[in-house]
Amino acid sequence: MAMDTIQSVDRALKLLIYLCREGKECGITQIAEDMGEYKSTIFRTLVTLEARGFVKKNSDTERYWLGERLFTLGKAVEVKMGFTELIRPYAHRLHETYHEVVNVSILERNLDDVYRSVIILKEDSGRQILTVNPPVGSSSQCYNSAVGKCLLAFSEDIDLDIYREKGLKRYTANTIPSVDALYAELEKIRTEGYAMDQEELELGLTCIGAPILNQWGFAVAAISLSGPTSRMLSSDLYTRINAVRKIAQEISSII
Repeated sequence: MAMDTIQSVDRALKLLIYLCREGKECGITQIAEDMGEYKSTIFRTLVTLEARGFVKKNSDTERYWLGERLFTLGKAVEVKMGFTELIRPYAHRLHETYHEVVNVSILERNLDDVYRSVIILKEDSGRQILTVNPPVGSSSQCYNSAVGKCLLAFSEDIDLDIYREKGLKRYTANTIPSVDALYAELEKIRTEGYAMDQEELELGLTCIGAPILNQWGFAVAAISLSGPTSRMLSSDLYTRINAVRKIAQEISSII
């Protein structure tokens, strides 16, 4: 954490991120335990955030959830960013071709100095049955997803040494086991222009990702096609890979 960080503000932001990741109302005791804070500290932080509309208390359960003010701010950011609507037709075309889940994600370096990919756009018919199918706004570790690895490979000022400090959590036997292996994987992605997640996060789930690059060749986002391994690794795997790369290149050419 930077030396000039204001601790109370930092704690409030971490609390908001915590609630977002939990995806449900949470009580003070649970929040305090998970965040390693005193209950009294969490209570004061929640009261302050509630006064500004950033969290809302359920009077029936005494639990807290994100407030309407965050929705307002989020919509303002969405309008300002603009490119989600610009790239939506391309994501939709990829989805319509293969009838698999298509996600577009951007890079986030959170308050714990961990790289995460955040979904900003999703094309999903709702008929796909996937164990892992997170909604727009959710985030996940970068090193074990196709979009995340694309973002690590092509973004500016990436410091992979943070993984030497924090380690790489193993989710399946296929999760990248070490920082050295991650370096090698990212070099391969830069050469080939796409990334694969072959059951690295969830058994039975495979993803193909490709970077969306700006005019200087740095990633502003990444797009992925995800589905059951049995379908994704079928005879048309390389057709799918080329389709994801092509759609990413098309988007890159218009931003």
